[in-house]
Amino acid sequence: MPPLHLPSLLRQHVSALRMLLVFTVVTGLAYPLAVAGVGRLAFPHQADGSLLEDHGRPVASSLIGQNFALPKKNPTDPQEALRPDPEWFQPRPSAGGYDPLNSTASNLGPSSTTLLDSIGERRAAVAAFDGVPPSSVPVDALTASGSGLDPDISPAYAYEQAARVARTRGLSAERVVHLVAEHVRGRELGFLGEPHVDVVELNEALSKVR
Repeated sequence: MPPLHLPSLLRQHVSALRMLLVFTVVTGLAYPLAVAGVGRLAFPHQADGSLLEDHGRPVASSLIGQNFALPKKNPTDPQEALRPDPEWFQPRPSAGGYDPLNSTASNLGPSSTTLLDSIGERRAAVAAFDGVPPSSVPVDALTASGSGLDPDISPAYAYEQAARVARTRGLSAERVVHLVAEHVRGRELGFLGEPHVDVVELNEALSKVR
């Protein structure tokens, strides 16, 4: 095969550079801007991160779970375990401590003795905290989500906590149960997933109940 002449080789490089520039503009600029523009026009709340506000100040995102815990006795001790605040509905466990920069799962399988031991410990702790029999503690109160940032809990876990929240806040149990019922979401599109409660949204609504 004869060697390529310089003009032919140059034309190939120029063509490749043109395609690079075209696809950079289309896929790197035009497409993201179009998607962002449509999202902001059609779904402004979701495009901004599904933020929850208190008196106009963003306080959380309904898409990211968080701890509802009491302040640490020793703030400088990273080993001190967080103590759940009885005045709030509690999320499911998180392998990453609900740190948005540490989204992770435990990677423990069903035969792991570490996982089985932690489930037993969590079952006893949740039962004592909520004042219910250990056998009635829902499974999502015992296991962490794959992301470690899941804001959703099952309706069963939300209803289980209602009596404790009502008691510590001095509210009627009926009022708190009704609040939970208002935040139960059905399956997506009627058949995807399971009914759930966004605990971040639920606690945000709870903060406004007097």
